[in-house]
Amino acid sequence: MTGTTPAPRRRGRPPRAESAAAPAARDRILAAAREEFSERGYEKTSVRGIAKAAGVDPALVHHYFGTKEQVFQEAVEDVFAPALRAPDVIFEGAPEEIGERFARFLFGIWENPVTRTPLLAVMRSAVNNEVAASVLRRLVASQLLRRVAAQVGFPDAELRAELAASQLVGVAMLRYVIKLEPLASADVEVIVQRIAPVVQGHLTNP
Repeated sequence: MTGTTPAPRRRGRPPRAESAAAPAARDRILAAAREEFSERGYEKTSVRGIAKAAGVDPALVHHYFGTKEQVFQEAVEDVFAPALRAPDVIFEGAPEEIGERFARFLFGIWENPVTRTPLLAVMRSAVNNEVAASVLRRLVASQLLRRVAAQVGFPDAELRAELAASQLVGVAMLRYVIKLEPLASADVEVIVQRIAPVVQGHLTNP
């Protein structure tokens, strides 16, 4: 009896029997990518390493995400999802309290250990690698700062939004990444009260 040779499968495309489990596989890859980027940084993380951590073939990572840069971008978007809600929060309420709401909202994310750990990984990758920095710039510019600027109402709104964000990011870098004392151990409420008027001035002062 003559045997038949099965048709070769296309690399990277999940077989039909696994299609129902595809969302789970994709989520597993993304979770593994976040862990790898967190532990190793952007440069030392590879698609092969992500695949091994997720228990899948590297071709499946390429199938769902493409390049390592694209995997990183999706991981960053997931990590930054809470922060990207900022424009919806800071412009609700009294205009004179925008700076305080902005500062309180973002430092609330940094103070939460669950959200702080992946944020630290992203920030460290962006500091040490230009590709990672480019991904982060695109995300922050398009999904955060431009939305903030759209609510400011001044001709130089984008510059104002970037200056306000720079105050918050600078403090976050010194407090959570560099851990400069006494800032690193200061009460977060003290920090909010100190930085809020500066952020407010950038966004609303003539």
